[in-house]
Amino acid sequence: MSEARSLQPYSTVERDAVIENVEKRSRFIGRCLPVENEADALMALATIRKEHWNATHNCYAYRLRSGEARFSDDGEPAGTAGMPMMEALTKIGVTNVLVVVTRYFGGILLGTGGLVRAYSKAATDAVRASGIVRMLPCVCCRVVCAYPQWNSVRILCEKYGRIETTAFSENVGCDVWVRNEACESFLTAVREQTDGRVIPERIREACFPFPETEENQ
Repeated sequence: MSEARSLQPYSTVERDAVIENVEKRSRFIGRCLPVENEADALMALATIRKEHWNATHNCYAYRLRSGEARFSDDGEPAGTAGMPMMEALTKIGVTNVLVVVTRYFGGILLGTGGLVRAYSKAATDAVRASGIVRMLPCVCCRVVCAYPQWNSVRILCEKYGRIETTAFSENVGCDVWVRNEACESFLTAVREQTDGRVIPERIREACFPFPETEENQ
């Protein structure tokens, strides 16, 4: 992936999540997890298939930022499982995501429409349970200050970004992710608050997760 694309904002999921729905005695177990590439997706899929080796179907769909996308009905009637799951991912607007829906047949046929609804709902529920986050272009800044300064510095870090790590030793150090457009304001605020005694250091740039509601604040 090019550097320009890697710093473009996108939506994904925060964590692995599992949900279960029952439709006419069939169990639909939806699992959603974040993946970075196709190898990650296929490895996770293989693990889930091994776990549910005795399931009737293990249908899946994944979308990647690179543009790669794949889905499978895994033996269900064509177009009733994988495609509805892919459409759920597209509608929600997430990428770098794998969703797998495992079905244990309950003895009652659901019909084409019933299958589409069941797989779409399981995929959607699993994605929502995984926690949708907005990956925004950010700068990671390292801040080191004396203990008496820490409270005011911490407040600024939490106001302008999200603290990733904090270390307490002779001084207090923290790495805080600040959105690109707020970085200069953050650096200035810290310098002014500490009368120039604390000067944050830019460490690296990358996309960092923020809850979707924070993007336009």
